[in-house]
Amino acid sequence: MSRRALITGITGQDGTYLARHLMESGYEVFGMVRGQGRPYTRDGSPLHPDIRVVSGDLLDQTSLIAAVEQSSPTEVYNLGALSFVPVSWKQPTVAAEVTGKGVLRMLEAIRSAAGLSSSRTTSSGVPRFYQASTSEMFGKVRETPQSEATPFHPRSPYGVAKTFGHYMVQNYRESYGMFAVSGILFNHESPIRGPEFVTRKVSLAAAAVKLGLMDKLRLGNLDAERDWGFAGDYVRGMAMMLAQDDPEDLVLGTGITHQVRDLVEFAFAHVGLDWRDHVEVDPRLLRPAEVELLCADLSRARQKLGWKPEVSFEELVAMMVDSDLRLLTGSENAAGEAVLEQAGLW
Repeated sequence: MSRRALITGITGQDGTYLARHLMESGYEVFGMVRGQGRPYTRDGSPLHPDIRVVSGDLLDQTSLIAAVEQSSPTEVYNLGALSFVPVSWKQPTVAAEVTGKGVLRMLEAIRSAAGLSSSRTTSSGVPRFYQASTSEMFGKVRETPQSEATPFHPRSPYGVAKTFGHYMVQNYRESYGMFAVSGILFNHESPIRGPEFVTRKVSLAAAAVKLGLMDKLRLGNLDAERDWGFAGDYVRGMAMMLAQDDPEDLVLGTGITHQVRDLVEFAFAHVGLDWRDHVEVDPRLLRPAEVELLCADLSRARQKLGWKPEVSFEELVAMMVDSDLRLLTGSENAAGEAVLEQAGLW
């Protein structure tokens, strides 16, 4: 049987990279969207013409069942979520419905379409399921680095919703024998990361200041530490997790942390600027409950999958700044101005 993947969140950063990776690996890829006639990816380009679009909404159970039945996937990747953490405080119920209960609805759609009804019933026709869990579930961390055994203490509605989804995957795996896994992914970025995220906001600002389009960047907590990697590396790990002989939730990260201050310093230095001349701390941008330190223990993923990241933090930041320099100059300038406005920089 040919390999067929159904991806929710196909138009986002991870969906874009994952679809590209799977197509290069010989998959037939289906992307689930909420009824758009011509869906566009995060970077503003239309979906690849070889991606087959199916309609579905993580808020609507019936549409999810139809999407699974229509695509008949061998693998389902649930990447759809309300993924920008600060918004989850403004819209906590939406975060719960989409990011949390959306996982349950997707699992139920697979169970229903496959006809699973009795406990621990397995079938070769049931698609394998990947859930995009997150290091934000660790929140107020109990230990560093964080592994698959580290207790969760989420510090945002987003983290709480993701934790619910994570445990539902575990429950369906144990209750129905489904091959269902969660990838506990630490922060992963790219040139097509949404402009509202701090990494992209910093790369855009460094490029814009260099080009004379702005002078000051305002940020919140510069001391927060994150384990940042390249999204293209992490989607390889997603596919590898569904290729395991036995389902197992795994942590994916670099094992190296940097402060937001380091991110800013590298980005501005890449264009020959001193960040201290252009960056100000704005207390209004601080989170209600901050996650201070996230660092991955990726030893299990190395052992089980042979996975490791290939792009360094410095290479990632340079890649993003260079991409935004191109975006803000030449024929792409109009699109660049729109992205600056989205990022709140204009």
